[in-house]
Amino acid sequence: MKTHIEFTRTPISPPVPPAGTREVGAQVEFLGIVREMENSQPILGLFYEAHEPMARTQLEKILTELSSVHPCAEVWFIHRSGFVPVGEASLFIRVQSRHRQAALQLTAALIDRLKADVPIWKATAKPSNL
Repeated sequence: MKTHIEFTRTPISPPVPPAGTREVGAQVEFLGIVREMENSQPILGLFYEAHEPMARTQLEKILTELSSVHPCAEVWFIHRSGFVPVGEASLFIRVQSRHRQAALQLTAALIDRLKADVPIWKATAKPSNL
């Protein structure tokens, strides 16, 4: 499985999908978008911080594990660092596979493992006048 892991401080612009092969029958894309409320409180956005070398190593390990259960052809992973305002994406994932079930399951499992096992932290940016 090909993997592309990127961390960026700029708004996420999903890359143009590569020219597929005749073996790719499914492509799943996920955008994680910052909501306007966190713990029932209004926010301006979220601050993300990552230990990038450790996060990259952990993501590569997770993707290797997941691909043995959910075989896929290619995974793109882009996570934003720094301040991400409400309404903008903090995460982009694209999974290509032969069949939809593997792509959907790998995407869901990757998001669960990302939240549990990858050294990426977030803090809220609250309006000072509220």
